Amino acid sequence: MNPWLALPDGAPSPVITRRLRAAHEALVTSGDLPRGGQVRSVVLDSWRRALGSGVDPDGGPPPVDLTDDELIAYRDAHPLAAVMPVIRRLLVADAEADRMIVAVTDASGRMLWVEGDHALRSRAAGMHFVEGARWGEDVAGTNAPGTALALDHAVQIYGSEHYRRTVQPWSCSAAPVHDPVTGALLGAIDVTGGDHVASPHVLTLVRATVAAAESELRWLHHEQQHRSVPAPPPLRRPAPLLEVLGRERARLTLPPGPALSTALPPGPALSTALPPGPALSTALPPGPALLPDATRAGGRVELSVRHSELLLLLAEAAVAGEGRTADQLAAEVHPGAAAAVTVRAELSRLRRLLGDEVVGSRPYRLLGRLDSDLDQVRRLLVRGATAQALERYAGPVLPRSTAPGVVTARERLGAALRHAVLRSRRPELLLRYTRLPEVADDVTVWQACLDSLPTSSPRRAAVAAHLVRLRGPSRPR
Repeated sequence: MNPWLALPDGAPSPVITRRLRAAHEALVTSGDLPRGGQVRSVVLDSWRRALGSGVDPDGGPPPVDLTDDELIAYRDAHPLAAVMPVIRRLLVADAEADRMIVAVTDASGRMLWVEGDHALRSRAAGMHFVEGARWGEDVAGTNAPGTALALDHAVQIYGSEHYRRTVQPWSCSAAPVHDPVTGALLGAIDVTGGDHVASPHVLTLVRATVAAAESELRWLHHEQQHRSVPAPPPLRRPAPLLEVLGRERARLTLPPGPALSTALPPGPALSTALPPGPALSTALPPGPALLPDATRAGGRVELSVRHSELLLLLAEAAVAGEGRTADQLAAEVHPGAAAAVTVRAELSRLRRLLGDEVVGSRPYRLLGRLDSDLDQVRRLLVRGATAQALERYAGPVLPRSTAPGVVTARERLGAALRHAVLRSRRPELLLRYTRLPEVADDVTVWQACLDSLPTSSPRRAAVAAHLVRLRGPSRPR
């Protein structure tokens, strides 16, 4: 028997459906593994991965990561955009008559195009089977596009073989698409609909469409190689990076490339030198390298504690398109009263280290682009990319610093991350979040983690035990 085919005989039966539902119920409620032959090995292995990832079989729909202009820009730049005419001609053109939905994903399982039968798409929207939603196996459990990407192989998932119960009324066939030149995984093509979509000929049709799409990509690559095109504009050099998360002292990392000499003079007043914008890395005009040529060779500079605080505060001010006076910096750096002359002396040493073309005065401000890991996490949270933000978060902002301005930045980022993780209600994110030292005693987070885990999760017992310890008689409630 072909393990990748859901219905080798081409026809479903009530017996198959009852057997699958019983096996699924036993696995998710008590962890009992189905006996041999009850469930295809491909499906059973996928169920185990979903169970281990904390996917809730009765949870809410997958998250929608991209919408509106952001979705359009992302998929227009995706390699599969070039072959959508081929996919539409071979699959979408007859999808309405065949009662099918055609979906094209990226390599992570995010839906880029969802086309086909209008009535079916309206129904599928209720489970977030829509453009911009993420259907990777680690998020949505067993499903044809997600499992095809996880295994890098064409596969069918029939009805009750889906891990999440809300998806079990549907069947789907999907196959991965690769770059024919590099072999890189680009995404998947999926057909979703009723039981008839799990028949062998549908998977054959999907695989033929993948072959045609990859052939088209190969031809386009050949054409591009032989076409005379104008030289692309020079790439904008990435901004230097200030790392402050989980570090007692900040580290400044310079991008590779030739050093730039002092290309910017001190400049006019701040209102014209630094236009306001949402993020420093995109809001500020291009500037020079943040270190003079003499110190550029090492690529990285470990700053003192005080210089770490000052450069971070200037970077935070620049995010809002602002600068700081010596008095303002003194208030943000030194707990309690402090003379501005002390801050001026520290800034003088910082300017000697980094160069006068980096930090301007009257007011003190950055004269070039500077990115920080703090701002990177913040931008990800604003976009709703909580998983990426949590992965990028290396710890609190300069955790040993008592400077009021640093403490404020630390508390705001910590609160924003905590709020985003709790709001997500995703067990895999909550489990990862509980590993952070600053969350060890957070009863609300641990309770949310316990509530999000399915009763069959092997991690539930450890979370419950930790909650008992937190709520013990010696602990504040």
